[in-house]
Amino acid sequence: MELSLCMIVKNEEASLPQVLESVQPVVDEMVILDTGSSDRTIEIAQEYGARVYHFQWCNDFSAARNQALQYVQGKWVLVLDADEVLTPEIIPEIQQAIKNDRNLVINLIRQEVGATQSPYSLVSRLFRHHPDIYFSRPYHSIVDDSVAQLLQREPDWQVISLSTVGILHYGYQPGAIAALDKYTRAKNAMEGFLADHPNDPYLCSKLGALYVQIGQVGEGIKLLKRGLTDSQVDASVLFELHYHLGNAYTKQNQLQLAADHYQDAIKQPILPQLKLGAYNNLGNLLFRVGDFTTAKRAYQTTVKIDPTFAVGYNHLGMTLKALAQWEAAITAYQKAIQLNPDYADAYQNLGVVLLKLGRVPESLAAFESAIARHQASNPQEAQRLRQELQGMGLTNRLQ
Repeated sequence: MELSLCMIVKNEEASLPQVLESVQPVVDEMVILDTGSSDRTIEIAQEYGARVYHFQWCNDFSAARNQALQYVQGKWVLVLDADEVLTPEIIPEIQQAIKNDRNLVINLIRQEVGATQSPYSLVSRLFRHHPDIYFSRPYHSIVDDSVAQLLQREPDWQVISLSTVGILHYGYQPGAIAALDKYTRAKNAMEGFLADHPNDPYLCSKLGALYVQIGQVGEGIKLLKRGLTDSQVDASVLFELHYHLGNAYTKQNQLQLAADHYQDAIKQPILPQLKLGAYNNLGNLLFRVGDFTTAKRAYQTTVKIDPTFAVGYNHLGMTLKALAQWEAAITAYQKAIQLNPDYADAYQNLGVVLLKLGRVPESLAAFESAIARHQASNPQEAQRLRQELQGMGLTNRLQ
């Protein structure tokens, strides 16, 4: 048996079919560890031919994942969560990579669907079923620690990364209450681990970023800077430390420090997709201080790295508008809308430029589209835009 899917789940009846269907063309078995479902999760897993086992949840993701590994029979292990799917494009590359006898871990690019900040990450979710590979850390459980130890003893193994997006993650939840609960659980788990591992760079990166996200910016900066003191820190972790320091200093309005850290992040020898957030945020800083030409280059880099990055095209359009490159700005906004037809801000920005050029009917059509989309997601902005157009005497011309 070559490849096994390995999952831990609880009450995932809505999303489980999607992930299981995505892996059917490539896996030889599905191993699912249930941690206490009360819905149809178990029945659905069994309908797809999965072997289901049970585990008493103990607030430790690594303990659960390691238990699930005990039931795997394949030579290789693919780990997914229920809110993820495997992309069809990655399957031939996986099938080829696992044939190489030297490969130990095959890192996959994961795309955060719906994210505007750092939409890509690199995850070690495909690895050889080796007795010395196991998960560690109660939250953000990873095999990387055990892999590093194994490579010290057996240096002939190799770790590779595939450049095609391999996993789509649909777990973005904008709801503040759900996010707060998630953040609280993550914070408690990581702070407990920090007590025994105070200088761990990976933990400093994850917990420091969480502190910044929940408003404890000073504490976040201290922890992120502590992570930088490790001379052996991996390039991907070094990128995250600098990236999150950039975010932290931006929140403190220390823009030069923020820009320096974004640039240090960009210098790291990692896959270009992983740098997307740093380029975008650097562009935002440059735009903010009026350096439109350099901001333009940063945004152009984002859409070169990822031609489907709608946010990058919208930001590029704003920069082109600031440089009075009107037609190019229109093209950029239209590209953003093509990629994301519900992009209210892009419609609104397009309307502004068209109005500037005297193309009033087209401008009003763009504003109408913006108002309709704002009404669904941000009614206050929809009302503000209506009032602004009314002040310009344009409201009576809207449909």
